[in-house]
Amino acid sequence: MKHNSVKRRIFDIIQIGNQEDLPSRAFDIFLVAVILLNIAAMFLETFDSLAAWRGLFETVETVTVAVFCVEYGLRIWTAEYLFPGESRGRAVWRFLRSYDGIIDLLTILPFFFLSGFVVFRMLRVVRIFHLFRINTQYDSFNVIKSVLYEKRNQIASSVFIILILMLASSLFMYSAEHEAQPEAFRNALSGIWWSVSTMLTVGYGDIYPVTVMGRAMAIIISFLGVGVVAIPTGIISAGFVEQYTKMQQETPQLARELTAITITMDSAWIGKSVEEIEKEYGVDIVLVRRRGKVSPPKQHYAVQQGDEVAYL
Repeated sequence: MKHNSVKRRIFDIIQIGNQEDLPSRAFDIFLVAVILLNIAAMFLETFDSLAAWRGLFETVETVTVAVFCVEYGLRIWTAEYLFPGESRGRAVWRFLRSYDGIIDLLTILPFFFLSGFVVFRMLRVVRIFHLFRINTQYDSFNVIKSVLYEKRNQIASSVFIILILMLASSLFMYSAEHEAQPEAFRNALSGIWWSVSTMLTVGYGDIYPVTVMGRAMAIIISFLGVGVVAIPTGIISAGFVEQYTKMQQETPQLARELTAITITMDSAWIGKSVEEIEKEYGVDIVLVRRRGKVSPPKQHYAVQQGDEVAYL
């Protein structure tokens, strides 16, 4: 029993964003510092002028990766509290294939092997973003995710069109420029760099057409690139407008249907997690206020006596 209580306490501490729990908040700050130190050491190691400090940077990198390994192990060890309705093995498997589990693994592996993938450590910055989330339903990151998900088909179609245009422009330029510039346009795919730099920017000048036909095609492709590349931007912008309009329309409805209660000592909700309450009573908990502070209704969040709970 004592073992389970210790495990539960460790789980509460390592979870992100529990502002009511001082050790948990301290762990969040410590983890942010470790992430920033790891990324700083990774960048500073690449400076030749700081070669004398390379030993220090490597030590910092080793220590911070060790912290990541310990944290990863603790999250696996306490996975059953993250997914309370699952068995131990299934909970661990769900964590390993979850977004956070995959990101944690990808930031650790390059230290031991796959050193070329060290850039994956930048994904740890996502953890810092979690600390600044105000509302789990309507925060900025969820809005972005919702827009990208809802417009995924249109975005995929526009990206496909851009890829086709890139391949076609590369083939056109090869046909027009191969004889004049055999080194620059060696085959049908050698013009990909030119087509990308032309459509997405104004070109870098390292590869450019010199024939009349090539320059004429370049003018047409440049105009087409401006229009085609603007398509995904318009789709995403329209998605943001639709999402915020939908949020404004839903807010009055939520206000009318929202129910707020105070948890008393005889409440059956005491000690149960948000996920357990939602499953058992068929409600959707929107927020929990404890000692005057509003906390996001995370699934593992345990309700206590005196909490004010708002639900739909």
